[in-house]
Amino acid sequence: MPTTPPLPATSREWHLLRRPSGWPVPEDFALVEVAVPQPADGQVLVRNSHLSVDPYMRGRMNSAKSYAAPYALGEPMQGGAVGVAVASRADGIAVGDHVLHFGGWREYAVVDAGQAVRVDPEAAPASTYLGVLGMPGLTAYAGLLRVASFKEGDAVFVSGAAGAVGGEVGQIARLKGASRVVGSAGTDEKVRLLTQEYGFDAAFNYKNGPVAEQLRAAAPDGIDVYFDNVGGEHLEAALDSLNVGGRIAVCGMISVYNDTEPAPGPRNLARLIQTRGRIEGFLVGDHYDLQPRFVEEVGPWVASGRLKYRETVVEGIENNVEAFLGVLRGDNTGKMIVRL
Repeated sequence: MPTTPPLPATSREWHLLRRPSGWPVPEDFALVEVAVPQPADGQVLVRNSHLSVDPYMRGRMNSAKSYAAPYALGEPMQGGAVGVAVASRADGIAVGDHVLHFGGWREYAVVDAGQAVRVDPEAAPASTYLGVLGMPGLTAYAGLLRVASFKEGDAVFVSGAAGAVGGEVGQIARLKGASRVVGSAGTDEKVRLLTQEYGFDAAFNYKNGPVAEQLRAAAPDGIDVYFDNVGGEHLEAALDSLNVGGRIAVCGMISVYNDTEPAPGPRNLARLIQTRGRIEGFLVGDHYDLQPRFVEEVGPWVASGRLKYRETVVEGIENNVEAFLGVLRGDNTGKMIVRL
């Protein structure tokens, strides 16, 4: 019977030292050594194996009120993580269980048992519960099917389509009978991934010319659904190409996250009047009731290879900040994961 290795006396965790102005820099963060915490009644101690870094984390570094509380200065940051329970004072989670939780950006985390979900690393790799079968995957599923009201025959455009969310949006649309799936990405290599591996009908590098022109060429009959991960020029282009009754689901606007001044709004919002279109922002946290259906439907697609995914893996907690900055730069293909 395998034995659990002894616990170290100390653990490392990332703290936010100051609130970034514009693009974050490494000096905004500190990797701090602390004593390994001990669980109280109803809690488990988890040794993290995989950490998630995501674009939304940039907003939590600001002091402004948002849908999630800002990161506290001088305190451990938070994020999705998968790890192994190494001590437990809670019913339902035993030492050795693998769990998904929100105590990321650290090597060891004490988690309330009610905030931890057991996962099976035999059914799928641990990292997938942070990506294709985790929060990004549910974001794609809920945003496309519920928020954007996708229906068979729709033409779909996805920005940031080589990211963890965007790549899954396009593939779910294809598997559910989209008439055309178009994606944008920031490198020619990512464009080839979208068309040659993910099955997009067309894709383009938004750096190669005006987005509106490239979108019209890729979707000459217009689009019925736009899944927005980027905002800015992409949103204007989608409005230009929107068909009557078109729907826009706004998941993210990474193009403006590091702006120090408010970004100008789309200049062509009047297109919503002409098309009788709809634009709606959403948060995945409002749609966790879809989780069972999502896992039931998407899990077999992933297992069979019908829905493909990529991960960009960075090794070591000491590189957590660089991995996060890489997400903001678009360095990742698919989900960015830090492996401890």
